[in-house]
Amino acid sequence: MTVLDDLSVVVIGAGPVGLAAAAHLHERGLPCTVLEAGESVGAAVRRWGHVRAFSPWRYDIDDAARRLLADSGWAAPDPDALPTGDELVDAYLRPLAELPQIAPKVRLSARVVAISRLGLDRLRTAGREQTPFLVRLADGEELLARAVIDASGTWDTPNVLGASGLPARGEAAAGAYLDHALPDVLGAHRDRFAGRHTLVVGAGHSAANTLLSLAELAADAPGTEVTWAIRAASPTRAYGGGDADALPARGALGSRLRAHVEAGRIRLLTGFSVHALDPAGDRVTVTVRHPDGGQESVTVDRIVAATGFRPDHGIAAELRLDLDPVLGATRALAPLIDPNAHSCGTVPPHGVDELSHPEPGYYAVGMKSYGRAPTFLMATGYEQVRSVVAALAGDWAAARDVRLELPETGVCSSDPADSVDGENCCGPAPQPAARGLATGLSGGLLAALPLATVDSGAGGCCAG
Repeated sequence: MTVLDDLSVVVIGAGPVGLAAAAHLHERGLPCTVLEAGESVGAAVRRWGHVRAFSPWRYDIDDAARRLLADSGWAAPDPDALPTGDELVDAYLRPLAELPQIAPKVRLSARVVAISRLGLDRLRTAGREQTPFLVRLADGEELLARAVIDASGTWDTPNVLGASGLPARGEAAAGAYLDHALPDVLGAHRDRFAGRHTLVVGAGHSAANTLLSLAELAADAPGTEVTWAIRAASPTRAYGGGDADALPARGALGSRLRAHVEAGRIRLLTGFSVHALDPAGDRVTVTVRHPDGGQESVTVDRIVAATGFRPDHGIAAELRLDLDPVLGATRALAPLIDPNAHSCGTVPPHGVDELSHPEPGYYAVGMKSYGRAPTFLMATGYEQVRSVVAALAGDWAAARDVRLELPETGVCSSDPADSVDGENCCGPAPQPAARGLATGLSGGLLAALPLATVDSGAGGCCAG
């Protein structure tokens, strides 16, 4: 026994992956404390609560959480139904967090601002592995922990509009004209968009969801215009896998989008790299700079920046992290998910070994573990925490027996910015280091992005 054995594992974030970690820790008999920055569990999920998932319930519930809920008499949702974000919270996350085995472990409005080792900065090595983690909250309170599982996600750190990874010129001053991913176009935010011209920038599922909602709004609200801008020269990958996608709602999403573009209800701009934003009265002019030095501009009323997310590792600045310089994921995980190397959405199973840092006992899981890669599914996060918790319990056989099977997308990544050249954009899939094959993750946002219910067809280079 060491001093660490008497301490809890601190889990940061009470979203789907954080609460799954709590369920696995409970099953393993390991004490834990879940720190949630929001005022309720699933606070980030609530912010896209109006969006219906394209992944059915069967992929959205962690196994350990399901076992705990079943023992309480919980009625599981229809495994083939597609929940909204709000339904995900109300029918799953909240009941899980209210279980007597979990509720005492969850602390709300508890924002973590820093993690270190008690009495040791990043430079000090002697005794480091036997020294508790020090977790500091925004109100100054400090907790000690034997390990830290960071499931805080990336929702609060969206990518900028600027094509160089830096804010576009004037982007900060244009905040009044900007919305980030998944505004509630047909509900709470309708008045922002009705009768106005909106530019949606991005090629992932969040962009597609917003575009489809805007097209629906345009049919009811005269004067509503929709323009879609992508960096790629072609929208083929953004249209998705159609009938080849194992999730029909996800496959139909791109088909509907394509139909709107071809009918002229959505104007498509390709090769669109944002250089500057210039507010002028009630409108904003977006300037695009081309590789040859030429420029053009479009003037709109609103901009939706559906440009993805990036991790913020600032709270772990005093820990010894081994981050890939491209993605900001662990150096071991990055080659498996890097869209510059492969873009089909195939991801080998991975767990504690790929998520480990030189700082023993610290693991970033869930969306944050993927860094800037645009490919993530909740089921991936559930297997991550199962593996990590098994390792913390000393069960290394279970930790390394990583199994994951996800539905095929039938197309290369929905964020095409532009990974693999050539007609065979997928190339050979990387060889998994563990059993099973994880396939089909595109779009991000915890996989709970938009529902598409009609049409089909748009094939992709990975189809068939």
